[in-house]
Amino acid sequence: MKEKIGILSLGCPRNLVDSENILGRLKRKGFSVSDDITKADVALVNTCSFIEDARKESIEAILDLVELKKEGKLRKIIVYGCLAQRYKDELRKSLPEVDAFVGKVSLNHETQRFPLTPKHYAYLKICEGCINNCSFCVIPKIKGRFRSLDTASLLKKVEAFNRQKISELNIIGQDITGYGMDNYGGARLAWLIKRILKSAPDIRWLRLLYLYPSRVNEELLRLIAAEPQLCRYIDLPIQHINGRILKLMRRKTGRADILKVIAKARSIIPGVALRTSLIVGFPSETDKEFDELLKFVEEARFERLGVFIYSPEEGTSAYDFKPQVPQKVKEERFNRIMSAQQQISREINNGFLGKFVDVLIEEKDNGYYLGRIRQDAPEVDGQVFVRSVKNIKPGDFVKVKITDTLEYDLIGEVQE
Repeated sequence: MKEKIGILSLGCPRNLVDSENILGRLKRKGFSVSDDITKADVALVNTCSFIEDARKESIEAILDLVELKKEGKLRKIIVYGCLAQRYKDELRKSLPEVDAFVGKVSLNHETQRFPLTPKHYAYLKICEGCINNCSFCVIPKIKGRFRSLDTASLLKKVEAFNRQKISELNIIGQDITGYGMDNYGGARLAWLIKRILKSAPDIRWLRLLYLYPSRVNEELLRLIAAEPQLCRYIDLPIQHINGRILKLMRRKTGRADILKVIAKARSIIPGVALRTSLIVGFPSETDKEFDELLKFVEEARFERLGVFIYSPEEGTSAYDFKPQVPQKVKEERFNRIMSAQQQISREINNGFLGKFVDVLIEEKDNGYYLGRIRQDAPEVDGQVFVRSVKNIKPGDFVKVKITDTLEYDLIGEVQE
């Protein structure tokens, strides 16, 4: 009898897709998969090392597994992913209890996977690596050259998801707007999405995640506006708004470009939800430049926003930039932006009061059903607390009247 496998998948949804593919391959080879890693014979951990906090989480997870192995509860430990790719030699010396370090996982062209998401939604990774080479980011060093998965393989995956009758498909990659630049002679995301739509007639929501601002063109925006299946949700990481900082970050967009794409998205797609991510405390960021970013956040009023505190990463050009911003200042800037966004989010949510919205139900918890509206991506955004006298299953869509609002979440009742 072959060994029982358990997996711990850390980091982003892109890592989760890799973990699903790893388990899918192993299951086809006859291994069984345990939901509880402590009851497995072999523990796999798919790591992340994007920023310092992710590295710490990965190391702590490995050390926990090492303890289980010492107690005789595990036979083998195998470390995959970004941490292993980046620090394989150092890890081998410091963690002799680990049986193998595998590093990055290749794009998988097969349709069979072992799902690690709930049954009602899935992630489709359409590319690997990044072509932008931002000065703060280590992804190109870890993942290598940008690669698009070929269209035929992607559509086979989409057809499989459609047969499984999932409710939502999230299309992901480090930068999905670069799709096709390596093998089709130019960016072809809108072209791909049109083909995915034809292969997914029964998937109600399709969501696009991680769109690089300079390649969000009018064709893509008009497609999102025209197709009911496409969530009116644009994940647009801009990182900063000050021109000098953007140049230091080696971003391909300046302040005017960012303002233009935001205005165009909101004019072409009524009701669009814009999500962005920002970095505070980038080397040499002044108080004045931070104040410019804060004022921009207050004026742009993003529906969804995440903030990272700058972390110097070995192997990036920004690693040696001077002067570094003190940690205390970074944290203060983080708190000021998040406080401003909290108020913006509260005001935006108040606009839903008394309105009817479609909600995708995720689970039941403490007497409420928990779900999401189109404007909320899984794991990272808000949720809706739903009251209902009738039984609802995960994956069901229900019409909900919003009766109360919180800073990031909504409360409502199912309308019979």
